Amino acid sequence: MTQPAVKYDVFQAIADPTRRHILQLLALRNKPISLIAENFTISRTAVVKHLSILEQAELVSAQKKGREKIYTLHVEKLKELEDWLQYFDLFWDNKLAQLQNMVEEQ
Repeated sequence: MTQPAVKYDVFQAIADPTRRHILQLLALRNKPISLIAENFTISRTAVVKHLSILEQAELVSAQKKGREKIYTLHVEKLKELEDWLQYFDLFWDNKLAQLQNMVEEQ
């Protein structure tokens, strides 16, 4: 029997520094695999695997143009990260405000 395909979420996708770098490259403009791969010392096959994970997380999509695939970043999917991080921004703002109040009271 074949294993079901693993579906990656945004958090798993950005856990790897190579994938974060790929996202930064695509934030500048859409790029084919060849231009993405030239920024790394890993093989083109390894870059394709990273792009596949980013696609599964719906952070990027690919469109075939001629013999190449052109990858596009989907920044709206990063909103999920922003929402999650915003909670911790508020958490730490509250903790720091409490600390400031304690210090000022003493």
